[in-house]
Amino acid sequence: MTLFEELKWRGLIKDTAGEDIEEKLNNEKITFYWGTDPTADSLHLGHYSSLVTAKRLAKAGHHPILLVGGATGLIGDPRPTSEREIISKEAVNCNLQSIKKQVEDIFDGNVEVVNNYDWMNKFTFTEFLRDVGKYININYMLDKDIIRRRLETGITFAEFSYTLIQGYDFLHLFREKNCIMQVEGSDQWGNITTGIDLIRKLEGKEAYAFTMPLVVDKYGKKFSKSEGKTLWLNKEKTTSYELYQYLINADDEMVIDYLKIFTFLTKDEIEQLEQKNKQQPELREAHKALAREIITDLHGEEAYLDAVKISEALFNGNIEKLNGTQIEMAFKGIVPKTISEEKNIIDLLVEEEICQSKREAREFIDTKSITLNGNKIDNYDFKVTKNVAIEQKYLVIRRGKKKYYIIKFV
Repeated sequence: MTLFEELKWRGLIKDTAGEDIEEKLNNEKITFYWGTDPTADSLHLGHYSSLVTAKRLAKAGHHPILLVGGATGLIGDPRPTSEREIISKEAVNCNLQSIKKQVEDIFDGNVEVVNNYDWMNKFTFTEFLRDVGKYININYMLDKDIIRRRLETGITFAEFSYTLIQGYDFLHLFREKNCIMQVEGSDQWGNITTGIDLIRKLEGKEAYAFTMPLVVDKYGKKFSKSEGKTLWLNKEKTTSYELYQYLINADDEMVIDYLKIFTFLTKDEIEQLEQKNKQQPELREAHKALAREIITDLHGEEAYLDAVKISEALFNGNIEKLNGTQIEMAFKGIVPKTISEEKNIIDLLVEEEICQSKREAREFIDTKSITLNGNKIDNYDFKVTKNVAIEQKYLVIRRGKKKYYIIKFV
């Protein structure tokens, strides 16, 4: 299977530009780029399909360039519904540096990162209109899908001009880096073709591109969100355990597609997992492979093993097997309470508002509905001391089946 055939099998090609694009991908070593605007200090799981595709091309011998839009980030890519909020230059620069480091880590340094502000800030307004705007027809811009949809609700000149800047980015990289191909999500097709048009008009040469379908769940919602929260690639913002929970619970009917898009597993390996998924879906082998491949690539094997250990400990109630770092990760969304001295379990439950009264606390204990670090409490006189705390610090109290509380000795 050639590289191009593999990309198609994985569902990674939607639109293409350039008649001999297959030849370029299969038999030459070319420079390509993809871009993102630094609207946050981390990329999210939705960006990961582009990162993996870029790594896939790099493994085949092509040279990757990530363009982080220090200039375009100040304007904002037009959205289908409304204009983006303006971000300060300071925030854009801070986000840019964070994303640069993040991507370099994911690629083990084998990627070139550029910032389009470095060349855009050399233009005056009139120079840009003369040298770039002169070559793009207004009717051509109005025919762009995203712009056409926004005309009804209104679009600012800044957003309208975004496609000119992104188009010039391709031209600049074509000239300066011999970058002949752009690879993006399918929502960027209009901006990509602007760049191809500029290269054809100003250089008299052909450029190449392909887009990837946007990754969604079975309901058409973005793959990068869980319960409305963005799943960041930065493990300080989204822990490996949070990623694990999201991936292990991916839609059964979508998980094989996700394996093709997001992992480097071979066709044979994925087809074997597909068979296992059909024959023994309860084992969730495909889901586990998806979580393993993504988390290991992003955060390393140790982070993946931590996520598995946390998941198994919570499922089996073996909290005492976790260390402090793993507890912090497992219960990231729970604000810890603190105590400074040992307490009777009844007093602790009431004082920390786990139970509303001593009577209710006794009732929960009587029904064995209170556990401390995974162990059921069945004694009203149980003393909560540092000796029963994990690392003499952490107390994980569960009331009922799902209500957790974290208490720290300080």
